[in-house]
Amino acid sequence: MAELREITQIAAAAGIEPSELETYGRHKAKVDLSILERLRGKPDGRYIMVTAITPTPLGEGKTVTNISLALGLAKLGRKVINTLRQPSMGPIFGVKGGATGGGRAQVEPREGINFHFTGDIHAVGTAHNLLASLVDNHLYYNNPLGFDPKEIYWNRSIDMNDRTLRRIVIGLGGSPNGITRESGFDITAASEVMTILALSEGYADLKKRLGSILVGESRSGEAILARQMGAEGPMGALLADALKPNLVQTSEGTPCLIHTGPFANVAHGNSSVIADRIALKLAEFVVTEAGFGSDMGAEKFVNIKCRASGLKPHLAVLVVTVRALKMHGGAFKNIRTEKAKVEQENVEAVRAGCANLEKHIENLLLLGLPVVVAINRFPSDTKGEIAAIQDRALAAGAKEAVPHEGVLRGGEGAVALAEAVVRHSAEPAPMNFLYETSLSIEEKIRVVATKMYGAGSIELSPKVKRRIAFFEKAGLGGLPICVAKTPASLSHDPKLLNRPSGFKFPITDILAAAGAGFVYPMAGEIMMMPGLPADPAAAHIDIDERGHISGIT
Repeated sequence: MAELREITQIAAAAGIEPSELETYGRHKAKVDLSILERLRGKPDGRYIMVTAITPTPLGEGKTVTNISLALGLAKLGRKVINTLRQPSMGPIFGVKGGATGGGRAQVEPREGINFHFTGDIHAVGTAHNLLASLVDNHLYYNNPLGFDPKEIYWNRSIDMNDRTLRRIVIGLGGSPNGITRESGFDITAASEVMTILALSEGYADLKKRLGSILVGESRSGEAILARQMGAEGPMGALLADALKPNLVQTSEGTPCLIHTGPFANVAHGNSSVIADRIALKLAEFVVTEAGFGSDMGAEKFVNIKCRASGLKPHLAVLVVTVRALKMHGGAFKNIRTEKAKVEQENVEAVRAGCANLEKHIENLLLLGLPVVVAINRFPSDTKGEIAAIQDRALAAGAKEAVPHEGVLRGGEGAVALAEAVVRHSAEPAPMNFLYETSLSIEEKIRVVATKMYGAGSIELSPKVKRRIAFFEKAGLGGLPICVAKTPASLSHDPKLLNRPSGFKFPITDILAAAGAGFVYPMAGEIMMMPGLPADPAAAHIDIDERGHISGIT
């Protein structure tokens, strides 16, 4: 891999002026928001959104494909910028590992990005916990706003997988330590503050959104917002630097803006609007990534991020692997005990698993996005398996289905994919919102569940019905929805692989991210705080006597 260039050189090549750059060492920097004023009159580049089929434990290489595509476009002489989310440290130390690509398609500096980076996640967690502290301080001093302690929605936050913090009791030890009540911790990437940061257009918008956070409910049934405790000012101050996107580079020296990290199973799963706006003014092509599959990150990309920003993509790139389709097609269930079946040719299983691919193509077409399928190719993939995917993808309505080998060959391995993207992205996509926000919350849930997931019906618990009535009374009924569900299935049940249909989609809870600008129904068992596995990735990460870090997968 080539030696990293100074970040000042990356910035200069991208068109960022020295006065707009705040360096964090030699290989990281922040971009000041003043750049948007300077570039206001420039036309936008092409906006390419990368998503995937339903992910499996094998990993489909969505980030690898995002980076590979940019490297391929650069090989064609195109000016390109990636926009990606920042990894959360919880998954890094848990199962998922790092999130900076792999092989010859990575963003660098890998360890710096995966760990503390420029401190943005810490700023988000601190701002989140400041609001939590203000709430409990308010309760301690006679609760003048009349909070119902059983209807406080705002937990605390930490950027780590720790199941013991999901449900806790705070304020133990008598009155000097505050009011005793049940609470909990959410992982920082699931914090509404993270999503607000991702959707904010500037400091004024950031402050307005922070003030609009729905903290809880009063005993008289009224909504209590963060601004009623004066929280938006100090929270915004803590986030002043975090609102500036972070500039790094790929393994082949092209620029990448990494900014914000909202989870896609509980939040909208996309990088920041501000990073995209800056990139679109600087580059011919901006390659951004939506978390998990089309049913999650891509649906929320259109119905939340694009609805809020007014930006329109030109094309969707849908990532698929032969091995994932084999798993969806029933060739194997456990990648640890059935490793041989992962690499064994099985065209019939691939064809069977293509039902999942076809549903994701259908979803993207329903959102008004033309689709190029990117087949992230592994050495064991056979011509017959690749041809089966191409045949089914084209029949389902994809423009092309192109294998790439970005992991092994970098940009050279993704030139054909880049050429396909250039061919099919000349004009912005028509883009369709899946629903009108004027629909009731229940009807919006029904539309997403039946059209995106293939459900036959929805089921709302009594608690959810009461909450919906409260949200609508509070004026939140006209917000988009952000369904929180498992990423491992099109349904709510991670065991239902491939393309389930006709199932009942249960909504077990519902919360409002009023500052972010959406309501999020929860389907099935959704955890805002993940736990560590029996053999966590943390056990394999090390540092040597020279300070070199190893073991990030």
